[in-house]
This record gives sequence, C-alpha cells and structure tokens, in this order.
Amino acid sequence: MHDRISSLGEKKLISRIISRARSVFGSSEVMGLGDDAALIDAGEEFLVLTSDLLLETRHFPDPERPRDMGWKTVTVNMSDLAAMGSRPEGFILSVALPDLELEFFDSLMDGVIEACCHYQAPLIGGDTNEADEIILSGTAIGRAEKDMVLMKSGARPGDLVAVTGPLGVGAAGTELILSGRDTGGFENAVERSLRPVARIEEGLILAESGLVSSATDITDGLVSELGELMDASGTGMRIYEDRLPLGREVPEIASILGRDPLELALYYGEDFELVFTAPPTGMEELSDMMELHVIGEVTVGGGIEMVDKDGVTYKLHVRGYEHLSPG
Repeated sequence: MHDRISSLGEKKLISRIISRARSVFGSSEVMGLGDDAALIDAGEEFLVLTSDLLLETRHFPDPERPRDMGWKTVTVNMSDLAAMGSRPEGFILSVALPDLELEFFDSLMDGVIEACCHYQAPLIGGDTNEADEIILSGTAIGRAEKDMVLMKSGARPGDLVAVTGPLGVGAAGTELILSGRDTGGFENAVERSLRPVARIEEGLILAESGLVSSATDITDGLVSELGELMDASGTGMRIYEDRLPLGREVPEIASILGRDPLELALYYGEDFELVFTAPPTGMEELSDMMELHVIGEVTVGGGIEMVDKDGVTYKLHVRGYEHLSPG
C-alpha cells in the first residue's frame, strides 16, 4: 500500500518539498524557503515574494459575499509580507472559475482592487482558467532592506514573546458564521473573519526597529506558529494563559457555540496578527512604538509550555489549521 500525502499533512509536505529543493539548489538561491516568503537578492534590497491559494469551499465561510472573497485573497498574501517586515510593491492574481454571473465576478474583483489600494500594491498581472469551484491564487511582491528583514529563525532563550493584537476573534467570527446563528452584536468578529487586515505597518515598525529576533504571522493558530519559530530557532517557548489577549467577544461567542475560547485563541488561526520575539529591553522600546501584548518568553528547549491561571505548567501539543491532513 502506497503512502498518501495526507499521512504527512501540510507542514511536513512543505518540509519534504524544501528538502528536495535544497538538495538541488544552493542556499543562496533558495533564501527564505521555509519562511513566510521567499527572498531574492536585488542589490541593496531583497525582493520578497509569497503565494497563497484559496478555495471557495474551504477558505470562505460566506461565499455569497464575493467582494470579501477578493479582499481576503489579497490580505492572506500581504500578511506574509507583513511577517517579513516587507513593504508591498505589487500583486498578481490567477483565477479558475465556474460560469459565474458577471455581477458576482465584478464584485469579487472590486474586493481585490479595494484591497490592493489599501495595501498600496497595484494589481499587475495574473491568469484565468476554468474550474468547478472558485479558485483564487495570489502572489504578493514586496521589498525589504537586507539588514531589516524579519525571519522565523533567531529567537534566543530569555527573549520575550509578544503578539500585535487580540487573539481568537477571527476564529470566533468564522465559527459563528458557519453555525448559521444570528451574528447580530458580533459585527467586529464577523468583520475580522471575512475582511481581515494584514499588519503591514506593524511589520515595518518591527523590521525597522532592529530589535526583533524572530517573527511570523498567526494565520494557522498561535501554537502552530510558535512551533515554527521554535523549530527555526532551536529553542523552546513558554506562554502564560492570563497574558493571552483574548478578544472581548471571544468568550461570549464560544459560550453560544459550546466551544472553548482558549482553543479558538491557541489553535484555530485566522487572527492575522504577528507574533514575534525580542530581548526584554527591546520589547520595552517596541511597546512605546506600537500596540503589543507580551505573552511569554523563549526557553532553552523542551517544546511549548503553558502556565495556566492557577500557575500549573503543562506542555502544549503543536498543532493548528493544516491542509492535506487525514480526516
């Protein structure tokens, strides 16, 4: 019996691709491979490129809002640029579509153009094809100073761990929409789900400060992303439950849905905030420049630990949202 890709899951499959690429191409040719975006030497700067693919049936909780679909397609790519501390320069969109009504298609493209304007990244090209469902593939292009680019590697024991904003809001909004319940009173959570905003400015502040040792964006769940920083840096992580900045509506929505609010904040994803590490003195300086929430510290090793509200420490299993996984 032959193994299938579902036996690996998305992250191990990506590692398999990276391993094969590195065996052929030199490290100077694959800079950024395995990080949030690829880096190409462009003289005094890096050209930063990233690509994300979204499917109608998997990535959009309300496919009857085409403008939001277009917006989100751009944003998920821009979030990777934000994680690298890159300034957006352009966006390429490839689409595979069923025979949509033109009004629906125009609305979808309005969302793409609106987001491109928001991120000051003009739509500069793409491709079209046919499919049984809407498939949207974006490529974002940015630039970053060579000595300022943010990477997943570099965290050191003793560094503090912080996030740029509230956790669990996008997850709660997504689950509320999918439940079919009334979303009245939870407009912010719904907006964070359907029209997330990439933290470009925060990424630029972090990069230009020169104080950050590692960074990534929280699109696949906080614990999963901490695992990425931990693995890339060869360290461990310890976070504190009472320091996690849960969005104010998360506990109420979780109660309505019978869900654990902590689970939504730790494992679900869809937050589009940045998580990063910096030495204590650097974190103090950064707190004067931008909103941030210190949630823990980098440790020598031993995986990811959580200290709960009673002071009990336990290990967290590194998981999060992942494509191509069994079940």
